[in-house]
Amino acid sequence: MTDSVRIGIFDSGMGGLSVLHEAMHRIPDAEFIFYADEDHVPYGEKTAEEITGYSEGIVNFMLEHGVDGIIIACNTATSVAARYLRDRYSIPIVGMEPAVKPALERADGRILVMATPVTIHEKKLHDLLERYDKAHAADLLEMPGLVTFAEREEFDTEAVRDYILSRLWGRDVSDYTALVLGCTHFNYFKPMLRDILGCRMYDGNVGTTRHLADVLGVVYSEDDTELCHRVSYFFSGREVRNREALEKIGRMHERLELVRGIN
Repeated sequence: MTDSVRIGIFDSGMGGLSVLHEAMHRIPDAEFIFYADEDHVPYGEKTAEEITGYSEGIVNFMLEHGVDGIIIACNTATSVAARYLRDRYSIPIVGMEPAVKPALERADGRILVMATPVTIHEKKLHDLLERYDKAHAADLLEMPGLVTFAEREEFDTEAVRDYILSRLWGRDVSDYTALVLGCTHFNYFKPMLRDILGCRMYDGNVGTTRHLADVLGVVYSEDDTELCHRVSYFFSGREVRNREALEKIGRMHERLELVRGIN
C-alpha cells in the first residue's frame, strides 16, 4: 500500500461494487477497501437497529484500516444510519441518495423509483420527494428480489424477467420516462430494465464518488481513466483471498463494465 488517499466503501453485499467500480474509474490516485457484509445481506429486510449496528461495526473496521473517507454504498444503510454515523465519527462519510432530483429535472413524464422496502419506507426518500416532486410525478416500487438475484449472479434469466414483470403488474410502463435505481444492486440489471421499461435510468454512483473526492480534495476525473486495481476486498471483516471469491468479484466487475454505459 502507498501513501495515497485511502477510501473505504461498504455495502450489505455485492451491490456496492457498482460504486467501487465507478470510483476506480474516476479517482485514479486512490486505493480502496471494499467491504461487503455478506453475513447479513440483504439489509433491505433487516430492522433499523440491526442495520445501524452493522454499519457502525463496519465504520470501526474501516478506521482500523486507516481510511481517509468512507462511502456508504448502500441506499438502505444510508437511509437508516448515515446521520448517526456522521454524528458519531469525524471522518468524512458520504452516503447514497436516490437520483430523484436529476430524474425529475430531466424527465418529461412520470418517473419510477425502484428500491428496497426499507429505503422506500424511510423518511429520507420521502423528504427528497417532498422537496423536488412538486407535481407528484414519482411512483415507488419495492424490488427486494433483485438483491437476491444479484448476489447469486443471475442477471438475464427468464426468472429475473418474470420477477420484474410481476412487480410491475398493473402499471402502464409506457407512462414512465425515467427510472431511478434506488439500490446499488440494481445496476447489474440495466439491460433487462431497459428492455422492459425502455426509459432513461438514473443512479447515484457518479454523484456520490464525485462528492467524496471533493470532500477529500483529491482528483476526480470527468473522463474515464484506466481502471485502478489498488483494492482490498473484505467479506464481513474477512479479507477475500480464495480464488473462487476473487473470481466472482472479477465477474461482477466485468458485468459492471458491460452495463456502465447504459443509461
